[in-house]
Amino acid sequence: MSDVIAPKTQWPAALADSPSIAVIEQAIQTGRLSHSLLLSGDDIEILASIADCTADRILNTHASSAYFAPANHPDCFTLRPAGKVRQIGADATRALIGKVQVSPNVSVKKTAIIYECDRMNPASANIFLKTLEEPPANTTIILLTTRPYSLLPTIRSRCLNFRFPSIPAAYSPDGWGAWLADYKAWLARLAGPKMERRDVADSIFTVYGLVSRFGVILEFATDEIWKKQKENLPADIGEAEQIAIETGIANDLRTRLFIEIEQATRDFAVPAIVAENPKASRALTEAVAKLEHATGLLRVNMNESAALESFLLSSLRIWTTAR
Repeated sequence: MSDVIAPKTQWPAALADSPSIAVIEQAIQTGRLSHSLLLSGDDIEILASIADCTADRILNTHASSAYFAPANHPDCFTLRPAGKVRQIGADATRALIGKVQVSPNVSVKKTAIIYECDRMNPASANIFLKTLEEPPANTTIILLTTRPYSLLPTIRSRCLNFRFPSIPAAYSPDGWGAWLADYKAWLARLAGPKMERRDVADSIFTVYGLVSRFGVILEFATDEIWKKQKENLPADIGEAEQIAIETGIANDLRTRLFIEIEQATRDFAVPAIVAENPKASRALTEAVAKLEHATGLLRVNMNESAALESFLLSSLRIWTTAR
C-alpha cells in the first residue's frame, strides 16, 4: 500500500490524464521518482502547478507529522529569479543548496522547486550542477523552464525530462477584444482601395493609438494577474523575487498578446486577400515575418510599445506598396 495520502492540490484538469502525469504519479507511489525532474513547456504557470502537485504528493505522506500546502511546507524550498534583470545568482543558489542538505522538518523527504531555471547565470549554473552530480539524500529537485535548451546540457542530462503542452488561456484582458477588432479594421483599410495621402496620415495616427492602448491593456492585466498570484506566494518571499515574478507575468502576457496579433493577421489576410491578390500574399508573408521579429525583440527586453510600433509601421509600408 502506498504511503502517499490524498493530496489537496490537483493536477491541471487538461493534463491530468497525460502520460507524463501518469509516470510521475506511478514513480511517487512506488518510491522510484528521480532525484531531479526537469519540467518544460510554453506556460510557466502550468509548470508551477505541476511542480506544486508533485511536491504535495512527495511531502505529505502518512509518515509526515503534519499536512502543509507546498507553498508553506517547511520541507519545500524554492528558488526564483530576482530583480528586474530576473536572474538566479550564485549566492541564492548556494543558499538553496544549504537548505536541502539538512534533515527534513516534518516529512520524510524534501523538495526544491527552481522556477525559470534557465535564468541561472553561469556561476550559479555551475554551482547547481555539482549538486546534481551528488544529490542530497531524500530530496527531489524540480526544475521549471520554458527554454530547456538554454540550460547546460550537463544539467539536462542529469534530470528526468518531461514536456507539457500549453493549455489555452481562458483569460482575456479587459479591452483586448476591442483592440483586436480595431486592428482588423485597420488592416481592412490598408487592404482596401488605394489610399490617398490623408488616408495614410489617418492610418499612422491609428498606429499610435493602437500602441498606446496596448500599453494600457498590458499594464492593467499584469496588475490584475499579479494581485491574484501574490495571494498564493509564500509569506517570506523577498522583494527582488516579487519584482522578478511581476516582470515575468508581464513578459508572458505580452508574448501571448503578440501571438494573438499574429493569428488575427493570418485570419484576416488569408481568406480575404491572398487568394485574390498574389502581391497581398507576399505582403502577408513579410508582415508576419516582421511580427515574428518584433516578438523576438521582446525576448531581449525591448520595450513592447517600441516593438509593436515597429511592426505596425512596417505593416503600413508593406501593405501600401503591395497594391
